[in-house]
Amino acid sequence: MADRRRTPLDLEEIEPQLCTLDLQRQILRQTPFFAGLPPAEIDRISLHFSERGYQPGETVYLAGEPATRLYVVAVGKVKLVRPTPAGQNVLLDILTPGDFFGSLATLGDREYPNTAEAQTACCLLSVDADQFAEILRAYPTVALATLEIVAERLRDAHEVIEHLSAHPVEARLAATLLKLADRLGEESEHGLLIQMPLSRQDLAEMTGTTTETASRVLSEFRRAGLIRSGRRWVAITDPAGLAKFAEAHAVR
Repeated sequence: MADRRRTPLDLEEIEPQLCTLDLQRQILRQTPFFAGLPPAEIDRISLHFSERGYQPGETVYLAGEPATRLYVVAVGKVKLVRPTPAGQNVLLDILTPGDFFGSLATLGDREYPNTAEAQTACCLLSVDADQFAEILRAYPTVALATLEIVAERLRDAHEVIEHLSAHPVEARLAATLLKLADRLGEESEHGLLIQMPLSRQDLAEMTGTTTETASRVLSEFRRAGLIRSGRRWVAITDPAGLAKFAEAHAVR
């Protein structure tokens, strides 16, 4: 029990104010909008972006508010949550440096379809509609990339809906852990450690279930030797076994 109470996560303190201009340009080069542009062009584009720090739990925007800004994570982590008609929140994703979120009318959204909240202390870059339109006019390659990104967003949204509606919770939770491990996993003495604080409520919201059900399924995974876990951390000890479990429980 004591081992499960001690966290193996690397909980380094993040200073949002350390979002330097060099870091901002480096992060913008990682986004799909501007990939491939010369450094000099990135430097000019960065002048259109502003930066702001957020504390853990602080709301960036709420679902249903007018979609007026596009954001890029420079430092820290942000979670995206979508409320359902039944009043339940579905945790769509955990975003890390280089990931973008938010929306604009240019991207097909008049309102934000989800709520964005700082998972950790973070620094975010953002651009408003007018500034982004100016970028699109100046850089045709960015405009083409934007069309592809909008199409990809639609595909991803359909996949999330299908995943939540078609598969049992055991398959959803196994697939979610594997997805998180693919993005945030680090080898450790406990296994493939998902390097972020991860509560049972977070996992419940990501899989469209209750906290109690998520806890029960995690206990099943532990007994089967697929994972190790503790207070706000999960490590996958048998990725292949967990993948087989997800596949076996998926609805055909």
